[in-house]
Amino acid sequence: MSPAAATRVTWAQLLAHPDVREEVVVAGPVGVMAFHGGLEMGTAEVARQVASASGASLYIVDQPAELRWHVPSHDVDPAGSDVLGNWMDGVEVVAALHGYGRIDRPRRILLGGRNRTEAMRLASVLETAVPELAVVTDLDEIPAELRGLHPRNPVNRPPAAGVQVELPPSARDPRLNVDGPDRVARALVEWVAGYRAATTLP
Repeated sequence: MSPAAATRVTWAQLLAHPDVREEVVVAGPVGVMAFHGGLEMGTAEVARQVASASGASLYIVDQPAELRWHVPSHDVDPAGSDVLGNWMDGVEVVAALHGYGRIDRPRRILLGGRNRTEAMRLASVLETAVPELAVVTDLDEIPAELRGLHPRNPVNRPPAAGVQVELPPSARDPRLNVDGPDRVARALVEWVAGYRAATTLP
């Protein structure tokens, strides 16, 4: 049975819920985000793994899985959260992790966001790490609502913008792909290291 549809709420409503928490690590100018954590299963877990292994900054909004409250990405506003606002002030580029499920795209990782150079570079490491999954960077091949191009989307707010990483279930659920999430995380760790090396960031 398919999960029930998520309830759409405002950013303020989500953050005000007593069982929702913001989790943040400030650790430098490369950031990893999962602000639909708990709603989009596995994204928070992969983000934590990447930040722990790479030393990247981390921002997660975690909610109980049964809550199923959804805030559209373009409404996730740093002005409504001092925690997010301060975190965004310290990052230059981000990877924002999301989960999606489409019958016609069951094994595709979709890379959106406005930093197309980094999308291509991340694609190259993902293709090696999870060769059983197709990695899509052509925006025309990504559904409009999953492209992550809105200027208010947090993935596009840092100076160098970032990459929106839409993960299918087989890339974030070990029950479907036993080491798939670990291999996706390792690819993101490699991407963080490569960005630092290319830009001489700490």
